[in-house]
Amino acid sequence: MAARLRHLAISVPDVAAAQAFFEQAFGMTKAGDAGRGVYMTDGVMNVALLHFGGDPVVGVTEAGDSSEPFYGLYHFGMWVDDLDDASEQVEAAGAEHLRGRRPDEPNRYYEVKYRSPDGLIFDLTTSGWIGALRDPEGAESADSGDTS
Repeated sequence: MAARLRHLAISVPDVAAAQAFFEQAFGMTKAGDAGRGVYMTDGVMNVALLHFGGDPVVGVTEAGDSSEPFYGLYHFGMWVDDLDDASEQVEAAGAEHLRGRRPDEPNRYYEVKYRSPDGLIFDLTTSGWIGALRDPEGAESADSGDTS
């Protein structure tokens, strides 16, 4: 399975302040609006800056959880060639399916969310994220065989 890290989602208390920081500190630009924030890009990676407020965060909090708001790295996303093959591979490695792309789910979202055996949340997608570039020119593929 060829997989490329192209997405990070970060829960922040103030989207506008986080956007300004990512622009000033890293030279990233706004790629688009997200339902709960903005998508930033460096031309290759997509970084979602999200504000959940008191709402549950899939894989992190449950409905009715009265704990403090969650801030920090929420999940990462891998751009894969074949979603079915990648799903089989991560499930065989022990990942737990959380949501997306199941016949019994009416909303077949463009990405599939999983939890790794050690608790990391991640997405798999074949369509990518706004502002992310699947194969940047000159970049080596993870499966190119180069081990230097």
